[in-house]
Amino acid sequence: MTRTQTLQQDNDAPGELLIWTSVDPAYEQDFNQWYDQEHMQERAAIKGFRWSRRYHSDTCVRPYLALYQTDTLHVFTSEPYRQAFTKQTQWSERNFTRMRDTSRRVNAVTPLAGAGTGAAVALVCLQSIEQAQAAIALAQELKSVKDGVLAVRALCPDPVLSTPLPSEDLATRKLEPFVVIDTTTLASAEAAGKWLAEKLALPSGRSHSFKLLWDLQSIDLER
Repeated sequence: MTRTQTLQQDNDAPGELLIWTSVDPAYEQDFNQWYDQEHMQERAAIKGFRWSRRYHSDTCVRPYLALYQTDTLHVFTSEPYRQAFTKQTQWSERNFTRMRDTSRRVNAVTPLAGAGTGAAVALVCLQSIEQAQAAIALAQELKSVKDGVLAVRALCPDPVLSTPLPSEDLATRKLEPFVVIDTTTLASAEAAGKWLAEKLALPSGRSHSFKLLWDLQSIDLER
């Protein structure tokens, strides 16, 4: 990627759904079983989806992160996705009511540096498109100065497609970009996220690290 690269914000860009949430502790076991036994496969099987990934943090107030990448943003307006989104299972409906402080964002994806899936990610929460654009110039440097960094990408939320889930507080809701940093270890994710947040002069608490629980490739469901 070059420094003249610009952020993707059109419907032909790859898409990525981000679900970042906490859950009622009384139902956490059922929540994890639902994700592992039904929801991950259900989403990865939708036409146009590339993969589903689950992450967990031991330190973040919202400890669960799910990411789903698609061929383009058009997938989120397709009939197969509409069918999946509007015809939820009873198990899904129960767990949606148990989620707390949930962020649901449908994003345009811009690869910034590297490639691959790591054992952990840093999720850096930006405050503006300008900061996301500034991250382009920093991505290659980040990969070269921090051990364990595999890939860096920017996620820019689409305001129309990012319809909120019930547990999100609409009064404080902001559609802000993210940078996702794939790394080989959780420690590498923490260091990389901190480095980028400092370079962008972000307030404290804008970088979070998660370990990978499961990477489900959509093509694996076709075998």
